[in-house]
Amino acid sequence: MDARALKELELDNVVRLYGAAAETNARLQAEANVVVPPAGNATWDELRVQVAECRACGLCKQRKQAVLGVGHPTAPWLFVGEGPGADEDELGEPFVGQAGKLLDSMLAAIGCARGREVYIANVVKCRPPGNRTPTHEEADACAPFLDRQVELIGPKLIVALGKTAATRLLGTEASLASLRGKVHRYREIPVVVTYHPAYLLRSLPEKAKAWEDLLFARRTLAAA
Repeated sequence: MDARALKELELDNVVRLYGAAAETNARLQAEANVVVPPAGNATWDELRVQVAECRACGLCKQRKQAVLGVGHPTAPWLFVGEGPGADEDELGEPFVGQAGKLLDSMLAAIGCARGREVYIANVVKCRPPGNRTPTHEEADACAPFLDRQVELIGPKLIVALGKTAATRLLGTEASLASLRGKVHRYREIPVVVTYHPAYLLRSLPEKAKAWEDLLFARRTLAAA
């Protein structure tokens, strides 16, 4: 093979490699379809559509439906959990399984009820596989939705249910134990941290501590 033929062969290989790489990149981009919706000025109706159509992270691939939240649109209390579980993914409402029943009991104990004085949301709107903890990337992808929910609701108090919610709202990796019993701030809104109801179902002795947190939250709201 002469030098010219060899050069043409090398160039042909380069062209084919470049074409393959471009095709791969295009395929990956199409699969990811990472577009964060402009939730910043959305109304409640627009936000519901954006969440239902969102493909900003991989959680959208196995969801049955996205779960925006439930409750009064201008509630004084906002409870923020981690993410939908199997029951929530099926029914499209947060906290409807055993953890939801416990949360409803917790609300009743402080004189509140789902749909009246309370709005309930999650850090991520799609169910993580196997109900695992959402990653930071997944929480960041859903951040515009939760931020807009807070803006629309304008709560007087936010209760962070568990470490994932506390990390997202407060921007800290501090332990839950160190965050309890203190008033934190999310965009100037008071935040109280307590245990996630799902954790309380596995650790019954901690229910007394959660009750203390709720009483503290109620006092904080009264003083707000």
